[in-house]
Amino acid sequence: MQVVLSIREGRLSSTLLLRRLGTESRKNNLYKAFRELGRVIRTITLLRFISEPQLREEITAQTNKVESYNGFSAWLRFGREVLEHNDPAEQEKIIKFNSLLANCVIFHTALDMTAVLRQLASEGWDITPEALAALSPYITEKIKRFGEYATDGLTDPPAAFNPRLELTTHAAGERTDPNQTAGARRAA
Repeated sequence: MQVVLSIREGRLSSTLLLRRLGTESRKNNLYKAFRELGRVIRTITLLRFISEPQLREEITAQTNKVESYNGFSAWLRFGREVLEHNDPAEQEKIIKFNSLLANCVIFHTALDMTAVLRQLASEGWDITPEALAALSPYITEKIKRFGEYATDGLTDPPAAFNPRLELTTHAAGERTDPNQTAGARRAA
């Protein structure tokens, strides 16, 4: 509490606080207090994780998203031999290029998926939020990593992008035909 009051009153600067915390000295009472506070927070979080199934599901879902992205990014990665060498500048270039490439491919895949969803909706298929939640832009089957790519149209501006995906939703509890695929069915 003293630290908070000192910061508010301007008697303790953030740089001095960080310098004190960075020493990791066993004699530093401020370091000890924040270490214990961190342990309490970690314990509370672990107890919530154990006792709340919904929190576990949420954390697992978010972790799976991150791992899916990392796997997709690793699949796209070029220059693995450069990463194995200890040249930080080259490593940084490869990592940034790979992130840019992964984001571009994911965006293009999302555009293609949106076009297909719009076509299905125009044909009378109902697309549910559950079906959308099950989709993933990390598809590798149709991507030609070392394929032939046309570059003659690079100077042409792209068509305008419409980010809205209008879907019809149904009242809660409305039943769908069990013979149709989960999440998508023809509207009657």
